[in-house]
Amino acid sequence: MLRWRTLIAAAVAVAAHLAAQNLPDYELPPINYSTALASNTVSRLQARLDAGRGRLPLGEPTACLRELLAALEAPVASQVLVFSKTSLQRALIEPRRPRAIYFSEDAYVGWVPGGLMEVAVTDPQLGLTFYRFDPRDTTQPVRFARDADCLSCHAGSLTRDWPGLMVRSVFPDAHGEPIVSAGTFLIGHDSPLSERWGGWYVTGTHGAARHLGNAIATEAAGGATLDREAGANVTNLAGYFATNQYLRPDSDIVALMVLEHQVGMHTRLAQAALRVRKWMAYQQNLQRELKEPVTDVPEGTARRVVETEAGRIVEHLLFCDEASLPANGVHGAGDFERAFCRNKCADPRGRSLKDFDLRTRLFAWRCSYMIYSQAFDALPPALKACVYQRLKAVLTASEPPKRFAHLSAAERTAIGEILLATKPDLKAAWTDH
Repeated sequence: MLRWRTLIAAAVAVAAHLAAQNLPDYELPPINYSTALASNTVSRLQARLDAGRGRLPLGEPTACLRELLAALEAPVASQVLVFSKTSLQRALIEPRRPRAIYFSEDAYVGWVPGGLMEVAVTDPQLGLTFYRFDPRDTTQPVRFARDADCLSCHAGSLTRDWPGLMVRSVFPDAHGEPIVSAGTFLIGHDSPLSERWGGWYVTGTHGAARHLGNAIATEAAGGATLDREAGANVTNLAGYFATNQYLRPDSDIVALMVLEHQVGMHTRLAQAALRVRKWMAYQQNLQRELKEPVTDVPEGTARRVVETEAGRIVEHLLFCDEASLPANGVHGAGDFERAFCRNKCADPRGRSLKDFDLRTRLFAWRCSYMIYSQAFDALPPALKACVYQRLKAVLTASEPPKRFAHLSAAERTAIGEILLATKPDLKAAWTDH
């Protein structure tokens, strides 16, 4: 009884202390998001620039953008374009001047002509970190500044109150302003095409299916009207804006669909890592208070958090609820697909998790390539171990749980073979277990 009273008292004291600070969880120990020293791709790039081992040509925005993308290993062919006023640089963004977004597995770059460059990258300790710098300012060296303003959208209710990413679809008016009364959609791989790409440009073909892209909405009673037909199967954006201001003239449909899956996966990985770190720290602090052995094995609340987050990760990894593609699939220009597969991890039979399907679904093998990302590799050990064992249970079961019934036995076997051949720590975890 005394032990439980002590535990409850300690928990109440901790809760009261946190409530008194009135800060979000990610700003408290052990995360200390805004005050902790970042160590990631951008901080390393900054160190190289400071040491004179690289250059971003200020005053030449498109040249600067190319160099930045190369440094972050984000292909130019990943370009997608959004014209709704749904970012910090909303004053600059409009249908005639969309914001370009580029991405790799671990980095995202946003830029609108005449504006700042915004960057989000994986950080092993902080999850997703946000930066910006001004490519127009030639009076001082490049300085990537941590961008707290991003958290007003990227750490709110739409991201579970933890730093994260999102892709939104809105009904944009002629200025790119979302028509609030018409509503909005958060887009992921589970979104039907009918809800996707409002406020975005989309190039590529998709048959008889219709989306919200390439179109301006008009406010109407109870919502908005929008001509889906006019924005369908567009392959040339020259009639919408001056495409020569950008690195590419397109906004590829396949790149958009990959981005939507990736953002959902990346956010789950980053948030899960932070939540588990938080609760493991609480557990270990209580163990110290009670003079018990401090352990890395999750117990009580920490164990439940690990199991919950592992479940969310595995569901997204294995494409639960993925929306079917329209009849005859979708088709982009092909440049993004080639650039995306440049670093694929293939098994001895040449199969990889980056192999596209594009006829009925996005990928041939429905396990996310983000399992090779820095964000995945940075997961706390207990969380990663739980993810691996849940993956094994699903992929090797004679009859998988209903949640994973979309995966045939043959596909589950193929995914398992690919992972065992290309992910050494997974193979070790499955063997040891």
